[in-house]
Amino acid sequence: MSIPSKSSRISVIIPVYNCDRYVGQAIESILHQTYSDYEIIVIDDGSQDNTRQVLEPYETQIRYIYQNNQGVSVARNHGIQLAKGEFIAFLDADDLFLPDTLRAQLAVFAANPNLGIVHSGWRRINQAGETLMDVQPWERVPELNLETWLRWKPLGTMGTLMFRRRWLEEVGGFEPGLTHAEDVDLILRLALKGCEAEWLRQSTVCYRQHDYNTMRDGISQAKSINWVLDRFFSQSDIPVEIRLIENWVRYSTLVWSSWYLYYTGFPQEMVQYLQKSWSYTPFFGIETVMNWMESFTQYSLNLGDEFYADELGKLPEWRLLLQWVVEQIERQQL
Repeated sequence: MSIPSKSSRISVIIPVYNCDRYVGQAIESILHQTYSDYEIIVIDDGSQDNTRQVLEPYETQIRYIYQNNQGVSVARNHGIQLAKGEFIAFLDADDLFLPDTLRAQLAVFAANPNLGIVHSGWRRINQAGETLMDVQPWERVPELNLETWLRWKPLGTMGTLMFRRRWLEEVGGFEPGLTHAEDVDLILRLALKGCEAEWLRQSTVCYRQHDYNTMRDGISQAKSINWVLDRFFSQSDIPVEIRLIENWVRYSTLVWSSWYLYYTGFPQEMVQYLQKSWSYTPFFGIETVMNWMESFTQYSLNLGDEFYADELGKLPEWRLLLQWVVEQIERQQL
């Protein structure tokens, strides 16, 4: 494909791997933006479907680069290296920008020249593009800083974030080995460096839920997010006030990981992560189990689903876990 040479203010990077079903819609959502000073960079990470053919009608409007399959983090980094814009936005190939996304995000940067990140809400849609719910994370996390990024990790899809390019270059982009939680890892490294972030309080991206979402891989997701925390807290330059919340951050992340493992069908691994969380719990005895149940309920509601405690209670893995909890409480009382 030919590569447009236009120099633009915003570079939109789309990593794609075997997503011929949706990538054309992603491109169209950029072409229909209310803001027009952008370039589109598509990094095809070794697709084996018809992705290239689907993109051929857009060859004069995008920069298309094919690489051998190396994972989404390497693909995004490749896009950063090619980008010419002062600002960088990312759009997953199965997601869609809402029409005013780029203009609205850029306006937040214009109002505060010190910003390195603008973050926004997102709209969950199904495979057919029908709206499921709008997510407004600023209601729970009104300010974005290192502590709130760590505590709440208010991230859904990379498409909600726009970056000042120099900040991405300063931290070296995404961790190449990560295919999950790479967004959390990047944000924590940026925030630790002092990169300022601010909310754009509106939905800017349609996040498509379907059977092939990478988020469905519960085991890898759980391993990755906790690896990110291990690496983060192993650093020597962590501020004292952040070090003081380490146990709470580890506990809450392990409980979220446990819920996600349950949600994606891995009850045995769920138990393992809940047992790990026991080492960091801020609660006493049975209060921890109650918090597990409350957390599972809330995390399900965040996805627009209901959590049924009786179904969890029927699992043999859960019953064994409760026996283990009783043993831990008895040991503490000795």
